Amino acid sequence: MTASLQTPRTTVKRLPTRGAYDRATVEAIVDEALICHVGFVVEGQPVVIPTIHWRSGDELYFHGSTASRMLRSLKNGIDVCVTITLLDGLVMARSAFHHSMNYRSVVVMGTAREVTDPAERLAALDALVEHVCAGRSKDVRPPNERELVQTLVLALPITEASAKIRTGGPVDDEEDYELSHWAGVIPLRLTALPGEPDERLGEGIETPAYAREYRRPMNS
Repeated sequence: MTASLQTPRTTVKRLPTRGAYDRATVEAIVDEALICHVGFVVEGQPVVIPTIHWRSGDELYFHGSTASRMLRSLKNGIDVCVTITLLDGLVMARSAFHHSMNYRSVVVMGTAREVTDPAERLAALDALVEHVCAGRSKDVRPPNERELVQTLVLALPITEASAKIRTGGPVDDEEDYELSHWAGVIPLRLTALPGEPDERLGEGIETPAYAREYRRPMNS
């Protein structure tokens, strides 16, 4: 049986029935999303930074410049809170009060480690490219030594986490169901358009299928 990722810090307090703590649910949301928000405190000041993330196994990775204040702070082992949200729809109720959104979100807490092993760093950076666009890592120049020196990679174990999910239509007060206002859900999806070739692309280079038909993994 897969161990629960629930801890006192990740237990959903508001509408607890929407909470989920199994690894499969958490990882599906992490894998579909492209952006996370990393929260931490440095010199007494709370900071939240949006950044690209990706998952390999049971760890959440992010990277950036070695000059990044966020990465330099986190590699020293301070507490971090990473949040991820996928917006699935606008919930239109009969009353203004009960309007809502359908969403899938994840919170991961813990302390990150710096990835220093050369093989793990290269594998992690390949996984980043694959997370953004499946099939792309085999179709690019890999990072050179100069670029690797300028890049810091961190890994955060996914051992303390929760998901929170809302699905379905509006939930109105019973007396409001007789009102004549329209109610329902406006579904939302992240949709990619066909890839647009760079203006300096060499002659005869065709747009690959992964760029013509780009799709995110859909787990909703």
